[in-house]
Amino acid sequence: MTSVKTPADEAEARAIQDELRKSVVLDEAGPPPGRGLVAGVDVAYDDERDLVAAAAVVLDAATLEVVEEATAVGHVSFPYVPGLLAFRELPTVLAALESLTAAPGLVVCDGYGLAHPRGFGLACHLGVVTGLPSMGVAKNPFTFTYEEPGARRGDAAALVAADGAVVGRALRTQDGIKPVYVSVGHRISLDNACAHALALSPRFRIPESTRHADSLCRRALREAS
Repeated sequence: MTSVKTPADEAEARAIQDELRKSVVLDEAGPPPGRGLVAGVDVAYDDERDLVAAAAVVLDAATLEVVEEATAVGHVSFPYVPGLLAFRELPTVLAALESLTAAPGLVVCDGYGLAHPRGFGLACHLGVVTGLPSMGVAKNPFTFTYEEPGARRGDAAALVAADGAVVGRALRTQDGIKPVYVSVGHRISLDNACAHALALSPRFRIPESTRHADSLCRRALREAS
């Protein structure tokens, strides 16, 4: 995996984003849903202690059973700047991923990929620096518009950026429940990313990969001394 340099300031961070964006691969289908290993990653913050905890949880895509999990805790090394959140999270997320012995074929982020104000969200950034297929499944809408999808599981509607580009989909993972927001990160198609999101969400709105990672990173933060 490629190490992540902490930018000196916002201008350098944007320059790094602009350079890495050129390496995003959008013409691969990605791994098939329900097969192989899928990793979910998530982070939690303790602002009072200036700490960030990351978790990486690997699931068997066929059974959704946990195969392996890892955490990492570090100090926040970059200020909060809208559109540059990845620079706060990536060092710790990479540390958690590098602690794994299992090799996931896909990484699912609790956040965005192409559906990002600079077209390069955490899922894109993580995919490029690791080389792994990656996708984002976000809980809340961000900088795009969409028509409300149908009420049934699997119904979807395009996420549209201000320039009219389709950057993801609002996807209903459970009947009558608020949709999630799926976007491509790296080396996976949007159709396949949505299929993975559904396969990972048999019972709840949020993918099991994210549910496990969310719980684990919060626990790691509580236990950090």
